[in-house]
Amino acid sequence: MFKFLNKPFPFNDDLKYNSKLIFFLSIGVLAFLYLFQPLDVSSLANKQMIYVVIGLGVITFLSLSLNLLILPSLFPKMFLKRIWNIKKEILWNIWILSTISVGYSLYYKVLGIFDVDFNMIIGLILIAIIPITGLIIVNQHRKLRSYLELAEGINKKLEENKSIEEKLVHFKSDYVKDNLSIKVSLLLFIRAANNYIEVFWKEGDKPKSQMIRTSLLKVEELLKEHKFIFKCHRSYMVNINFIDKIEGNIQGYKLFFENLDFSIPVSKNFAYKLKELI
Repeated sequence: MFKFLNKPFPFNDDLKYNSKLIFFLSIGVLAFLYLFQPLDVSSLANKQMIYVVIGLGVITFLSLSLNLLILPSLFPKMFLKRIWNIKKEILWNIWILSTISVGYSLYYKVLGIFDVDFNMIIGLILIAIIPITGLIIVNQHRKLRSYLELAEGINKKLEENKSIEEKLVHFKSDYVKDNLSIKVSLLLFIRAANNYIEVFWKEGDKPKSQMIRTSLLKVEELLKEHKFIFKCHRSYMVNINFIDKIEGNIQGYKLFFENLDFSIPVSKNFAYKLKELI
């Protein structure tokens, strides 16, 4: 029944953002108390009223600073995003509400202006709810905005990837009749052979190939924007998305592609970069 309480919930650990939030929430509480004058504040002399209003604003500021800046800095392991959930967020907000309410009550007792009875305590708690409500609303808005920005970024990346997959790459040969245009997403690998390159690509379930009179250096320049096309050897460029398996021995790594009966060597100079990409 209460399983939803264990669902992940992002803890707001941005100290710079929280500093601004604390300042504006404290000013908001101060403005509310001055304009609406709850809890018989209006019955006080002007000077006393100003002391009460400023004091409650300062307590709000100190309590929020303690809970949003100091405690997360002193005990960072307690506030890790990966272990934070809805239950902890609820308890955390109740704790903040309690510290503000207790601070208000102690301040009223120190002033000795009012008799702090049950109704007064309820009133102070209701005032303390104001910054907590503001905190929840702002954090929810921030969380929603971050989700929307993340979704927008992912969608943009998906569109870019889709565009790349559909993009045609044009291999120009010194002999015009040998020119080749294929989708870059279907490219398997390219092998250099003297003044030629041999392009292998996937067509259906089987690989096809074509010799083109050009240099591997020109092909490198042509394909430099496609990060998944990797030069693994001075004579080979491969599409890492189609690597079927990798084997290693004392001579180095070898790459294998599906439906091909030979392997492709990986030079020692390129082995580390290949690990990073994969």
